[in-house]
Amino acid sequence: MSSELLVSVTGSSYPIRFAGDPRRIAGELLGQLTKGGRASVVISDEGVALSQGKFLREIFGHSPQLILPAGEQTKSLSVYGQVLDFLAANQVNRQAVLWAIGGGVVGDLAGFAAASYLRGIECIQVPTTLLAMVDSSVGGKTGINLAAGKNLVGAFHHPRAVIVATEFLATLPEREFAAGMAEVIKYGLLGDATLFGRLERGPMTVRSADLAAVIRRCCEMKAEVVRADERETAPTDGRALLNLGHTFGHAIEQVTGFRDYLHGEAVAVGLAAAARLSARLGLIPESDAARVEPVLTAHHLPARLRSPLSSKALMEAMQHDKKARSGRLRFVVLAAVGRAATRTDVDPAMVEQIWRDIGAT
Repeated sequence: MSSELLVSVTGSSYPIRFAGDPRRIAGELLGQLTKGGRASVVISDEGVALSQGKFLREIFGHSPQLILPAGEQTKSLSVYGQVLDFLAANQVNRQAVLWAIGGGVVGDLAGFAAASYLRGIECIQVPTTLLAMVDSSVGGKTGINLAAGKNLVGAFHHPRAVIVATEFLATLPEREFAAGMAEVIKYGLLGDATLFGRLERGPMTVRSADLAAVIRRCCEMKAEVVRADERETAPTDGRALLNLGHTFGHAIEQVTGFRDYLHGEAVAVGLAAAARLSARLGLIPESDAARVEPVLTAHHLPARLRSPLSSKALMEAMQHDKKARSGRLRFVVLAAVGRAATRTDVDPAMVEQIWRDIGAT
């Protein structure tokens, strides 16, 4: 199996490098940049600094580093401004490369800063969480949150490279690993019935012998979708399919102030809701919808709201979803286990009932 996977985008491509030893790969790339006279700066967070401090010191000890608070609230306008000020204070020029080392929050925020500072500098993504490895580090979507909704400000900005190393997962908290598994489950549901079947047979853990292969499979799926619909402009399906569970999940995150649920946990509830909606629309049998929740719970993920939320507030939050078309919500639904589609003709009353079915009031 090749240690590299190319992501094809408009006019170019970039590699996902699957690293047995991330120090060697990162050190080689850093050395090439330094030899070419290009400076590097690092954006990371406090969790990574604690768990991967040796990696940061050994490889990037001579590069300016900004260590941010961990958590979804860091993806904000105020912290984005801090990142830009950091880049300016260190006199970063257009030849410099920004290294985003962390989970999805760091990758999204640092990637957006790279897209906008000096109208664009290069970025290398080094995901340290399962969720970032299989999803957010690949595909070029960057951004931050507003009070009105998730990822409402951002840009498409593909990285120069992505370095994926399962070694980083050894220090990942169990809750964070479980949150990443929500995205893995999503890939199985939307495009790989065999992968979903593997997850049904038994939960994956950081010690699973096939973890690296599953991560690579998810990256392959993401790369293929991005190649076909890079900027999510397809009138139907396309890259929007990657948002299975996210219309529900983003609403949960917004209503709870991005505090109570990790992104993957909210997506997990969203996957359960999307399966229920698919069955209610008559697209899949109830027996298929019923397969989703056991896989979520086996991976220590919620399939229902942990505590009641207002269905009215959740419905209002959905109106800010970026996938809406002409004022109508676009839902990603299941046509089968392993195949997804988009729908814009869903009755809001049906959606509100789904919310109530999973614990809203």
